[in-house]
Amino acid sequence: MIAALKFFHLAALLCWCAALIALPVLMTLYSGFGKRELKRGQRQTRYSEFRLITHYGYVAFATPAAILAVVAGTGLIFAADIFDLWLVAKLALVAGMALVHAWLGHLVVISAEDRGLHKMPSPLFALAAVIPMMIGVLWLVLAKPDLVWVTDWMPEVMLSPRGEGL
Repeated sequence: MIAALKFFHLAALLCWCAALIALPVLMTLYSGFGKRELKRGQRQTRYSEFRLITHYGYVAFATPAAILAVVAGTGLIFAADIFDLWLVAKLALVAGMALVHAWLGHLVVISAEDRGLHKMPSPLFALAAVIPMMIGVLWLVLAKPDLVWVTDWMPEVMLSPRGEGL
């Protein structure tokens, strides 16, 4: 059971990470089409391709992969009974990846509504933010570092379970 959950979690995470890298790159490549001198029909065709790739890439590939990764990862946490500090750090990085994912969805919507691809912020900001997060997740999972030093500066109230001594 744990091996199957690990497989689905890893496969979904790889697909999600690939989408988080590919979408900003595609959006950057396609957003430059207004700078070239294309005929009106060519511009419309190129814009239609852009919309199809980004919309279905986000809605039909990236989002289902993200949901599957989170669901399989949550199941894996409870099945393997892992509750360490490195996991909390990993979950914080995954939350950051989810925020980047949401921002990319916002950019996809902006590009559909305005057709003003030159008006939107550069999707490469998403790439610059998400790659360090992916590397951090990979490092935390492979190294499983002992992060007890983090608890040294925390107040005692945060380290003890609620209701202790009742």
